[in-house]
Amino acid sequence: MKGIQFVIDDTGKKKAVLIDLSEWGELWEDIYDVLVSHARKHEPTVDWEDLKAEMAQEETKAG
Repeated sequence: MKGIQFVIDDTGKKKAVLIDLSEWGELWEDIYDVLVSHARKHEPTVDWEDLKAEMAQEETKAG
């Protein structure tokens, strides 16, 4: 596949991939977003209204 190279170990097993970002950069951003989302799936969630209130409070303190 053009713009994709695999790094293999001594036994021929694929261990890593090199992606040409000039060709696949947009796809990489999507892949990265999925990886970040997956890594954070067990983190506690914050209610949007609570977050907005906290941000507004921080702006008031900084302002």
